[in-house]
Amino acid sequence: MVDTHHQRPLTRRQYLAVAAAGSLTAAAGCLGDDADVPDPVSLDDGQVCDQCDMLIENHPGPVGQAFYLDDTPQDVSDDREDGLTHFCSSQCTYTFVRENERRDTEPAGIYLTDYTAVEYELFEDAGTTVISAHLEAGEFSRATELTYTVDSDIEGAMGTSLIGFSSEDDAESFQEDHGGMLLDHDDITFETIGSL
Repeated sequence: MVDTHHQRPLTRRQYLAVAAAGSLTAAAGCLGDDADVPDPVSLDDGQVCDQCDMLIENHPGPVGQAFYLDDTPQDVSDDREDGLTHFCSSQCTYTFVRENERRDTEPAGIYLTDYTAVEYELFEDAGTTVISAHLEAGEFSRATELTYTVDSDIEGAMGTSLIGFSSEDDAESFQEDHGGMLLDHDDITFETIGSL
């Protein structure tokens, strides 16, 4: 049993360190608060990719969306509800998001197709194996909650795809079958995208 009556009081330096750590924890809690981020929407109603201008519903593979609640990125209409941006591929999603982060504009939330949540198909398209697209709102998960199989032999709308799974086991199984590497959201940098 510890005798708390004889513990030494915190020095000023120790107190400031503890207070700073508490402030950082509180700030991180605010940044991680998803309460204000809108739910994902379906992308099957003629939406065009905000990165490359392709009609989203006409292409295979994972698709994405991001909400910019405070600062609308350049080249996106200010009157777009909830600052919603939408993309024909995971590659376009991350290219757009990482480019805007370089300009100090960060989304409140990013969603991508969750291939754990859907029954996907692989099929041949012009001699390339591609993965099916899934555009309904319930088929998306937060980008931060997915494990991605990157640079596999399966493609999407823009060629090489980042195929996300909310189950790490599903991502590993997909990687075993189709190659590539496994990455988390924070591992996907602008340089990662550029190397694909």
